[in-house]
Amino acid sequence: MFAKFWSPGDVKTRLAATVGASVAAEIYRAFVQTLVTRCGATATRRLLVFAPSDQQAAFSELARPSWETAPQHGADLGEKMHNYFAEAFAAGVQRAVLIGSDSPNLPPELLDRAFHELATVPVVLGPSDDGGYYLIGATGSVPPVFNGVTWSSPDVWQQTTKLLTDNQIPYAVLPTWYDVDEIQDLRRLQVDLANATETALQHLRDRLEALLDGVAP
Repeated sequence: MFAKFWSPGDVKTRLAATVGASVAAEIYRAFVQTLVTRCGATATRRLLVFAPSDQQAAFSELARPSWETAPQHGADLGEKMHNYFAEAFAAGVQRAVLIGSDSPNLPPELLDRAFHELATVPVVLGPSDDGGYYLIGATGSVPPVFNGVTWSSPDVWQQTTKLLTDNQIPYAVLPTWYDVDEIQDLRRLQVDLANATETALQHLRDRLEALLDGVAP
């Protein structure tokens, strides 16, 4: 999982325009913590890949005991993701799956399904409904999808799948999910969490209610 340190003003900037930078940063930290907890039994190895590199101590504390940590390397998101996969395969990993930290209620079953799909295809993608993707997985080698993509735009999915098609690389597609970037996404998440049965999601629901107390709907 890729994650950034939760400094006010550096994360969830679109959400911060509505709820304030400090609240948005605390919300983002809660997202990371929730995913670490909920996906703590997924795969044989779990790596929290963080930025900036000087926040090792904060991420190590959050990741224990089920996750390892490593800093992100690269000039932009595409290069950082490329390097993640390259380093994983160089270390002998057979199948690697990467998610972001903007979908705290993402079902862990979708990660399990991604690994299952990689038994038969070289690439798997999980589309998000904002035109990007919440998950990418690969087996064997780094797919050629990290250059020529306009990151953080509605064109990410289209550009990525075109690169796969142009290079004649088959891929599997998971069910669509959503990222929480805007206030309407956050309200959608709160509705989805209203009847949560997972303990981690219940904790997230309660944390969001406390953080958003007094914030205009």
